[in-house]
Formats: sequence, structure tokens, C-alpha cells
Amino acid sequence: MQQRLKLGVNIDHVATIRQARGTDYPDLLEAAHCCEAAGADGVTIHLREDRRHIQDADVWRLRRKCRLPINLEMANAPSIVRIALAVKPAEVCLVPERRQELTTEGGLDVLGQFASMRRTVARLRDAGIVVSIFIEPSERQLAAAAQLGAPVVELHTGAYANARGAHQQRELRRLLRAAAFAHGLGLQVNAGHGINLENIGGILQLPWLDTLNIGHSIVARAIFCGLKQAIREMRAALRPYRRGAC
Repeated sequence: MQQRLKLGVNIDHVATIRQARGTDYPDLLEAAHCCEAAGADGVTIHLREDRRHIQDADVWRLRRKCRLPINLEMANAPSIVRIALAVKPAEVCLVPERRQELTTEGGLDVLGQFASMRRTVARLRDAGIVVSIFIEPSERQLAAAAQLGAPVVELHTGAYANARGAHQQRELRRLLRAAAFAHGLGLQVNAGHGINLENIGGILQLPWLDTLNIGHSIVARAIFCGLKQAIREMRAALRPYRRGAC
């Protein structure tokens, strides 16, 4: 039986709207309930060190009351690692983080941070948390991620999403090779960043995908049609996917 491509919905930018005025709305838990009602498979949140959108209280509340699995994106920072170990979300995705960036730029340099990341991955796995590494479509970086003991990688699709024409096709070929290489290493292959209804056709060519994590484009579309409808539209766009095909 063909495995269905799963959709994780990142609700960070629901929190961005709330933080713009310092109100208690829109409610993150209501957003999570909309994700569930619309057929999403999980909820993704990024607890940044600067707390620009998701707050500590959001993480605890969603962990207690959201029925969907929580994927916590986070930097390899001691204070955030401690929170993850206390909250114990279903999954943690380790991502790079810089204070001045608008959004996550690029994948983690696993090779450059191997020793510290290996310790973090071991601690999270020992706590029963599935660990994912947000990573560039590079065979060297993917091989290092496998050596860390993390069972999941999330391919950074931003370069593909931001490119056009021949350059976009080159980025797509990199992703195609990376997905096949990661699967060959025994890794679960996820993907995310910059994916929308216009560029998802190329993403659906990647073999062995398990989950797409998509946030900004869904929340942006929700302004015009509502969050449930925006998720359903993305869910429908994923249906043609065939996991082993490329």
C-alpha cells in the first residue's frame, strides 16, 4: 500500500500576529485544533532564543492539549535543550539560528558542530524524543547527520523555492540526489522551507519523502480563505505523491 505523504503545519506566524500587538489572540491552541480538523498530521513550532513568536508557555500548553504530535524546532542551545527535555515533544528538529535573520537561513553545519550536536542528539534520544536535523542537500552533511544517530533529516528546500528557471532546476536536482542518498543511509526524509502551492510540483518529484513541514505559505493563504481551507488545499496538493518515484 502506498504511504501517504504527511503534512506538518508550522503555526509560528499565527504567534507572530499575536506578538505584534502583545495580545492573547489569535490563540495557538485554536490554530492547532484547526490543523487537526483540516487533516494535518502534526504541528510544528520553533522556540527561538529571542522568543520573537512562540513563547515557552505555548510549548507547554500545546504539548498538554494538542492532540497532534508536536515537532519542536530549536537551536542547539543549552537553555532550549533543557526545555525540550522537560516538555518531551514527539519530535525535535535541530535548526541553525541567527538573531538578525528574518527566518531560518540554510541548513545546519553538522560537520562543523559534530561533537556538541552528538551530545545533544544522544540526550534527546535517551529522553524518547525523535530527533531530526534540518540540513542542506549535501551528501557530506547527510552522512555526518547519519553518524550523529539522528533518525530523521529535513532537507532545506529554501534555495529551490527562491530560485527560478534553470537555477531552480539545478536546485531540484540537488534535492533529488540528496533524498535518494539519505534514504540509502537509512534516514527518514522530510523536507521544508519556502514550499507553497506554486512550487510544490517540483518537491513532489523527490523520492522517499515522509513529511513536508509547511508554515508561512499556509498562514498567508489563510488570510483570504481561513486556516482550515488553506490546510485542506495543501493537503490536496500532496495527494498525487508517489513515495519511491523520481
